[in-house]
Amino acid sequence: MTARVLSWGIGQLQEGHRVAIASVHSVKGSVPGKVGARLAISSRDGEQFGTVGGAGLELKVIEKCRELLSTTHQPYGELQTYGLNKGAKGYEVTPLDSLCGGQVTISFEILIPTPHILLLGAGHCAKALAPHIHLLGWEYSVHDSRTEYANRDIFPDAKDIFCSSVEDFFSNQDGTNISKYSEILLLGHDWKEDETRLLSLLSTLQLYENEAELEFARPHIGVIGSRSKWNAFEKSCLKKGISPSIIERVQCPIGLNIGAESPEEIAIAVLSDVLSRFKNIDPSSTSWRTSYRVI
Repeated sequence: MTARVLSWGIGQLQEGHRVAIASVHSVKGSVPGKVGARLAISSRDGEQFGTVGGAGLELKVIEKCRELLSTTHQPYGELQTYGLNKGAKGYEVTPLDSLCGGQVTISFEILIPTPHILLLGAGHCAKALAPHIHLLGWEYSVHDSRTEYANRDIFPDAKDIFCSSVEDFFSNQDGTNISKYSEILLLGHDWKEDETRLLSLLSTLQLYENEAELEFARPHIGVIGSRSKWNAFEKSCLKKGISPSIIERVQCPIGLNIGAESPEEIAIAVLSDVLSRFKNIDPSSTSWRTSYRVI
């Protein structure tokens, strides 16, 4: 059962969903679940798999897992001991309305998927980013409208490579597809292509914004370029009816302000920014909005 629960959890992570795993860490006396029993809950609609023994204990464990999933996006661990008797006492023991009489300690873990970065545009910056993304053990996918750029020779480690027009690419994307990416970076060689990408992407975000049945991961969106470029893009988004709350999610320019100029330096600045979010580190001590030349 343990292997099945862990395998199920890994599958959820691969689809871009956070997972809470509760495991029976230790027991005393009569308890419903034995050491090693596990329960996993996905952030996707609270879907669950496995068991820690059922009854009132499991209800409390499920409640705790859902609480943790709703309040943290980072790796997390905690031990909690339950006394299976409503009169249970002791240091850090949570009493339950049960007649089992024993004690069970549950370990809680929150697992988050590793970053999966979608590179929209396969030019110099994307080529500089790709090997460093792979070196970090993260995943990346690539889209470009040019076959000579979007191929396995240039991006051998890409999870997916899409070569099509921008319109054709987004005709096959919905909220579920987009939510598997943690980061979407617009790095196109043509500002018009990037504008079309941005309008299509934000329209999809807006479409799925209020659908309660869909857990939308809200990927971080970044656009390479100057402030004047962003001002033009913002006007186009507003003209198309994209709400300001959706537009505000976009970061332009991208990366930490470390004085980057070349594609290789920009890659370091961008991935440092991504890493700070992944590790839940606030980079507010630096002015991380800076301008780069589009190469």
